[in-house]
Amino acid sequence: MIRLQAYKFRLKTNYIQERQLRQFAGSCRFVWNKALALQKQRLDNREKRLSYNKLALFLPEWKKEHPFLKETHSQIIQQTLMNLDRAIKDAFNKTSPKKFPVFKKKGKHDSFRYPQGFRIDQNNSRIYLPKIGWIRYHNSRTIEGIPKNVTVSLSSGHWYVSVQTERDVQMPAHPSNSIIGIDAGIIKLATLSDGMVFEPANSFKRYRKRLARYQRDMARKKKFSSNWKKAKAKIQCLQAKIANTRRDYLHKTTTTICKNHVIVCIEDLKVSNMSKSARGTIGNPGRNVKAKSGLNRSILDQGWFELRRQLEYKQAWNGGMVLVVPARNSSRTCNACGNISADNRTSQAKFRCTNCGFEINADINAARNILAAGHAVLACGEIAQSGYSMK
Repeated sequence: MIRLQAYKFRLKTNYIQERQLRQFAGSCRFVWNKALALQKQRLDNREKRLSYNKLALFLPEWKKEHPFLKETHSQIIQQTLMNLDRAIKDAFNKTSPKKFPVFKKKGKHDSFRYPQGFRIDQNNSRIYLPKIGWIRYHNSRTIEGIPKNVTVSLSSGHWYVSVQTERDVQMPAHPSNSIIGIDAGIIKLATLSDGMVFEPANSFKRYRKRLARYQRDMARKKKFSSNWKKAKAKIQCLQAKIANTRRDYLHKTTTTICKNHVIVCIEDLKVSNMSKSARGTIGNPGRNVKAKSGLNRSILDQGWFELRRQLEYKQAWNGGMVLVVPARNSSRTCNACGNISADNRTSQAKFRCTNCGFEINADINAARNILAAGHAVLACGEIAQSGYSMK
C-alpha cells in the first residue's frame, strides 16, 4: 500500500530569508484574494465560475499590474490558484461539509507550497527553496519516502517547513487481537471498556488566567503600535503552547491505544453541534448562557475531533480499524440488562440501573455500551469506518 506522511521542521532563518518568506506568503495571499473576488463577482452576476486553467490566464496581466508578483516563484502562485479552485469545488459539493472560501488576512495562516523544484539535504539539515536558496532546519527525525511537495508556513513568529512524502510499504499486521470501546468525556479524556482511564491535559484551563492577563495588556495598547505588536506576539506564543501541549498529549494517548488494540470503537460525536453557543438573539435570548459557555470551553479543550483523527490514521498505519458507532443513549443504557433510562445515571461518575440494580462507574458502563455497539456493527457487516483509506 502507499503511505502518505508529512514531516514538519522548524526553519533556521535569517533576516533576509524571513523577508523573502513573508513576501512570498503575501504574494500568494494577494493572488488568492484577487482571484476569489473575481469568482464571487461572477457568481453574484449568475455567471459560471472560472476553472483553474482560465484563472491562470490572468496571471501575466496581474504581474504587469503588480510587479512584485514577478519576484515570487511562479509555481507557488499557480498552486494558490489550484487550492482556491479545489476549495470552491468542495464548497459546491453537497457531500462535503466545507464552506465557501473566505478572503485571507495578513498574519493569519500565512503559507505557500512548492509542488516541485525543491531539494532536501538531510545530512546537512538544509532544504533548497527556489528563488530563496538553501535554508537550514532543525533536523529532528529522518525523512522516509519520496518527497512530493513542500509547504512553508508561519506560526507564532517562527517559520516551519512540512515535507509530504510518499512511500510503498507492506500491508501491516496488527500485533494485537483485542477490541476496545472508548468513551470520551470532560472529567476524563478517554475511558476504555477494560477500565483504563486517560486523564485530560486541560491545557487551556491551565493557562487560561495568564492568557486573559495578556489579552488585557494588549487591549490597553494603541492598536498596531510597537507595544501592541509585542503584546500580540506574547498571546500567539501562549496560544501555540496550549495547542502544542494538547496535541502532544493526544499523540501519546492515541499511540498507546493503537498499539494495544486492533479495533477501536468510538462514538460519532458532533463536536461542532455540541459546542454551539446558547446566547441566542436579542428577541429570543438563551438560557444558562454562562454555564453553557463553560461547557463549550471544556469540550473544545479536550480535542475530541483531533483524538478521533489521530486514532483513524494511526490504526490505518498499524493495520487496525476504527469503528464509529451512534452516540445515542450510550450513557443511559445499562450494560447488564439493556434498560434505558435517564435515571440510571445518578451522578457524573456513578451509574445504577433502576431495573436490575447494576452499579458501575458511569464512564466504564458507557465504554462497554460503545464496545457492544461495535460488535453489532461487525456482526451486521456495516462498517462505519473513517474517511482515511490506504491506496
